[in-house]
Amino acid sequence: MGLLDGRRALIFGVANDHSIAWGIAKALHDAGATVGFSSVESLIERRVRPLATSLGATFVEPCDVQDDAQIARVFERWREAHGDDAGLHVLVHALAFARREDLEGAFIDTSREGFALALDVSAYSLVALTRAARPLLRRGSSVMTLTYYGAEKVVANYNVMGVAKAALEASVRYLAADLGPDGVRVNAISAGPVRTLAAAGISGFKTMYGQFADVAPLRSNIGIDDVGGTALYLASDLSRQVTGEVIYVDGGFNILGVPAPEG
Repeated sequence: MGLLDGRRALIFGVANDHSIAWGIAKALHDAGATVGFSSVESLIERRVRPLATSLGATFVEPCDVQDDAQIARVFERWREAHGDDAGLHVLVHALAFARREDLEGAFIDTSREGFALALDVSAYSLVALTRAARPLLRRGSSVMTLTYYGAEKVVANYNVMGVAKAALEASVRYLAADLGPDGVRVNAISAGPVRTLAAAGISGFKTMYGQFADVAPLRSNIGIDDVGGTALYLASDLSRQVTGEVIYVDGGFNILGVPAPEG
């Protein structure tokens, strides 16, 4: 018996097999969940569908989360695919975007348009997806998203994404308060630096990643399977009284005041 036998999960944001969202998908599938996927249309056939097929998943739908009509269509397709018992037990939001020019240089140079875009895709989309999913979420369901320490402290070149992640974390708390009476939990996972397609767009990421294992208390880098394990906990009844939280999967990096490698 798996922790998630008989449950259904819908994951937004898989880009390739290095994605944190893919690590989460594997963990939920291995625990018995039926997993569905949604991602940007340009990635569906080339990257997402082959990964979904490897897990036996048949629900793969494109979605631009800046378009409420497309969000509504994904959840209507979910109802069509699962019939009258179209319940959704796990919703995973693994979406973030900012213009490359806004992830280098000074934060003060962020354009109005770049700021709005980052906040819309990286933070508001959680609100939009959760609202659309709400009629399908059962008591005991779990909504989760991905954040990063740059929401709390200044991280070089993270810039507007740090502000967007701060908004995302605040949204988690407000959504947890809204959905709590329905028995639905909302949490965030704050992962340490992971080599993903999204991370590659941050100036200086390779240097940060290379030094991370020298300063994190557990002296190791973070992998997508590490995040997947925590997502499994949040998706299961093991976390049935946990909501509105940011859970760190960063080898303890967030506890340090002035990180410095041993010398």
